[in-house]
Amino acid sequence: MILTAADHELLVDELVACYADPLRFVMFAFPWSTDPSLQLIKLESPYRERFGCEYGPDVWACEFLDDLGDEVRARGFDGIHAVQPIQMAVASGHGIGKSTLTAWIVNWIMSTRPGSHGTVTANTNEQLSTKTWAAISNWAKKSITSHWWKISTGRGSMRMSHVEMPDDWFCSAQTCREENSESFAGQHAATATSFYIFDEASAIPDKISEVASGGLATGEPMWFKFGNPTRNSGDFADVFNGNISKRWNTRQIDSRDVAITNKVELAKWVEDYGIDSDFVKVRVRGIFPSHSIKQFISTADVDLAKRRQLRTEQYDFAPKILTCDPAWEGDDELVIGLRQGLYFTVLHTMPRNDNDVHVANILCNLEDQHNADAVFIDGGYGTGIVSVGKTLGRQWRLVWFGGASTDTGCLNKRAEMWKLMRDWLKDGGKIEDNDHELYRNLIQPETVPRMDGKIQLESKQDMKRRKLHSPNRADALALSFAYPVHKKSSMHRGHRDEQMRGHDPIAAFDRTQQSKQQQSRGYDPHNFFDRGR
Repeated sequence: MILTAADHELLVDELVACYADPLRFVMFAFPWSTDPSLQLIKLESPYRERFGCEYGPDVWACEFLDDLGDEVRARGFDGIHAVQPIQMAVASGHGIGKSTLTAWIVNWIMSTRPGSHGTVTANTNEQLSTKTWAAISNWAKKSITSHWWKISTGRGSMRMSHVEMPDDWFCSAQTCREENSESFAGQHAATATSFYIFDEASAIPDKISEVASGGLATGEPMWFKFGNPTRNSGDFADVFNGNISKRWNTRQIDSRDVAITNKVELAKWVEDYGIDSDFVKVRVRGIFPSHSIKQFISTADVDLAKRRQLRTEQYDFAPKILTCDPAWEGDDELVIGLRQGLYFTVLHTMPRNDNDVHVANILCNLEDQHNADAVFIDGGYGTGIVSVGKTLGRQWRLVWFGGASTDTGCLNKRAEMWKLMRDWLKDGGKIEDNDHELYRNLIQPETVPRMDGKIQLESKQDMKRRKLHSPNRADALALSFAYPVHKKSSMHRGHRDEQMRGHDPIAAFDRTQQSKQQQSRGYDPHNFFDRGR
């Protein structure tokens, strides 16, 4: 395209007007009225009247682009002072045109914001090169600003840059392998826009998001995440349902409501799998599944456990099982829980605490307060706690998560306990409806496929690589299924209460330690007493 100086001025003026109006840019930049390949969807009101054009984006895309313009205007970036990042996400069924929307956003940002830096990624190299980047390239060639860009499409060199400022005004594609995460670091555009776009975001490692977030500190940053909601844990799910959801502008799109989708095929899926099946939820309705592919405990079961209304006195016949899951690392929490029958609650939490005497004292008090019939403690970091308890006359039991399972279908004790916990939830178990951390702990662990078919859960280290917390609260519940427990008789309870009345466990522990030290020096208090007498 050859433009006169006057044409160039008119083009720049129109692009300036599109700065906070991405839908206006899309309708202006592409030849909707003359290119038959673009004439797939007829604009609906009020967009037809607004732009005086018969063809254009689907309604959901028009609404998204208008929302994006509202976000820009709300921040009012002045080119100097950094603003809060624009963060928008779409979870949808198949075939709604997310790659096309990605192409429009890239072209809008690049054409209206000189000096912008962008990174685009997708769940696989194939998706990135053949769909996401192919759409960006094709739409850039159709754009009224196509003469501004040099575009490369070869694998390993997918890049769109300004012909005169290639090092200062560009967008590139990066693979999302976790070991490639540092490629997402260091992206800044202090006087323009630094942006990230994640396509099929459910399958992109959480580590990539962690690194990319560093590029949102300057200028007018933007972050977009699109995809099918295939997993209900991880960063993409948290954007919709987690602690960070309040910072994101989100929408979920049903494929049946989109003009370009194959309605006949979608209807077959609904008929074959059922409207409430996870397949239809993910592939058609654009909502997160009740049970993702590797997820061990279904979200539906945990949702029911939260909503159940139970009275604790219903389970007076059942034994009370006190559990303690110590913290493994500095950012974990120590959790003490209590289960009686179908009811479980967390009694106490604290940051990692290596003072075994202090923890044992808390357990002693809770055991007496609740008249617990058994106390189970994770053997990984609980040996010292049990040792103190033994000195205090407590019959606490260590549970080794990596130990042998009595269930031949489970790899180890941990898998056995989690299986029993899953069955308990299905059979009517109740958890506190405001314990959001326990909720996440229960639904996040995934299984590890095995040739022998045994149940194996991913390790806590693997969960942390996915940027998930250690599931200490869920492990505290699982511990209550370690061994069979019988309710103690009232005579036994009365004898223990009488023994413990006025008992100071810390003082008793100190006296025992003092006696051991004296004996280690050759001092025998009984012999001394006999000789003195």
